[in-house]
Amino acid sequence: MGTPAGYTSARLYKSNKFYPNEIYLVDYFTVFGGERWKKNVLMTAVACPGIIFGIFFILNLVLWANGSSAAIPFTTFLALLALWFCVSTPLVFIGAYLGFKRPVSENPVRTNQIPRQVPEQTLYTKPIPGILMGGILPFGCIFIQLFFILNSIWAHQYYYFFGFLLVVYIILIITCSETTILLCYFHLCAE
Repeated sequence: MGTPAGYTSARLYKSNKFYPNEIYLVDYFTVFGGERWKKNVLMTAVACPGIIFGIFFILNLVLWANGSSAAIPFTTFLALLALWFCVSTPLVFIGAYLGFKRPVSENPVRTNQIPRQVPEQTLYTKPIPGILMGGILPFGCIFIQLFFILNSIWAHQYYYFFGFLLVVYIILIITCSETTILLCYFHLCAE
């Protein structure tokens, strides 16, 4: 996934333009517009894998200190580092090169320079109810069916549960898509 990560990072970094008359909330690390593209590519290659590797290493240190047999050998860590720096990082650089080579994508519509008042949000368009609706509806739909599947497995009453799981998965996809359409409709109606 190094190449798609580098490509996406480069395209997003290159896409935003700054206009001198507008105010942007920008911190030191996330300046868009292509001014610090080397830092962008390096952070893409190092930041997320570095955090994951660091947590993994610290947890393994605890296992080493306790003398656990589940601890991963040091040579495996060296192999992981070699894979990270010799395979993943060059793939990020290749993806970033391809992303920076593409022309900047233009926004499909112009923004109006005159600000417009945003109407007051109703209860169901606020973030917390939207998160609850977007999570509880699919969970409630699937939980009941998975409850019956797991009960039949625990009772040693096996039936064709792979086909049933496929049907449950299709129901989950339909429920998630309908919930997404409904929440988008609510937000569009409330402007």
